[in-house]
Amino acid sequence: MVGPLLHSAPVPPVTRMPPSTVTDQDVRHLRRAVELALRGRGSTSPNPLVGAVVVKDGRAIGEGFHVRAGEAHAERAALEACTEDPAGATLYVSLEPCCHEGRTPPCTDAIVAAGIGRVVVASDDPTPKASGRGLGILRDEGIAVDVLDGEEVGRAARLINQPFRKHARTGRPAVVFKSAMTLDGKVATRNGDSQWISGEASRARAHRWRADCDAVAVGIHTATLDDPLLTARIEGVARQPRRVVFDSEASLPLDSKLVRSVSEVPVILVCSRAAQRARVEALRNAGVEVIVTTGENEAARVRSALDELGARDVHSLLLEGGPHLAGVFLEAGEIDEARMFVAPLLIGGREARAAIEGEGIERIADAVRAVDVDVERIDDDVLISARLREW
Repeated sequence: MVGPLLHSAPVPPVTRMPPSTVTDQDVRHLRRAVELALRGRGSTSPNPLVGAVVVKDGRAIGEGFHVRAGEAHAERAALEACTEDPAGATLYVSLEPCCHEGRTPPCTDAIVAAGIGRVVVASDDPTPKASGRGLGILRDEGIAVDVLDGEEVGRAARLINQPFRKHARTGRPAVVFKSAMTLDGKVATRNGDSQWISGEASRARAHRWRADCDAVAVGIHTATLDDPLLTARIEGVARQPRRVVFDSEASLPLDSKLVRSVSEVPVILVCSRAAQRARVEALRNAGVEVIVTTGENEAARVRSALDELGARDVHSLLLEGGPHLAGVFLEAGEIDEARMFVAPLLIGGREARAAIEGEGIERIADAVRAVDVDVERIDDDVLISARLREW
């Protein structure tokens, strides 16, 4: 066992492989580790998605991934799955191995005990308790360590863990804004009718996103007009997301589907200090958790709410609307990714609502520009996924 006092000194730098020394085998096995990591979607939070492959004499002799929080990490799973002695083998991991004691023992201990000769990782662990320490421990034990975070596979490994990475750096969840709109950018008719703009396959995809996230959020207008359950209603759901309602006056009806199902799936209501105490207490008595936010305006209160949600281990938040709440999140600078279904419909109408409202900007030069965009056809709809920042 590696004692914590042995490594209290500053951690030596790890080796980042220059392009000339990166082999096709290194990249191939790390890609496999990333593929394995994705199998844990929707069940590992608050832990990250991690996959690992053990390779000896050019052959994969064991592989594994982190299935869910509290169970074996990917490195231990891969080592336990080995079909032969892993001594002297290379371990490929999508994320830097942990070196701290949590619900499971440190992975660095298992790697050292197994006699692994080399460790190749695709991305760093940005949490303060890790951040290079695990790799430093392995180097101190005589294990060769290489980091391919500058390669395409390194970026892929970071992208699958955006919620984990943002929470580690800010304490707030990564926010994905999802909406369905018509060709003319409308999300509802002038009288509020919006069911359904997107097709059945698109709605099924949105339910998958709910299953993958820690929480789903809507505003009080959506909660009262649509009376949604906000659950993931598809097969293979490991756990349901917490339901969050932004409701400054705590006016969510006690007979709403959300409140009536609170014993099955938790509901969190976010209100301001202006909310009547009687309403807040009535919701709490019904089983709803109420967060009272602070801040001089709506954007500040959104940031306050995200701090509170992050403290409750919400690492990923699917923002489903409506337009007013989306505008507040945009003003607060807290939309990390936008996923927009565009349906082949035209609504028209000056009073028909757009996907994002609010005061907006005055100059195109001040617009938020995506750093990465993907476009996908889903039956008759088009899905545009725009990443606004990377962590």
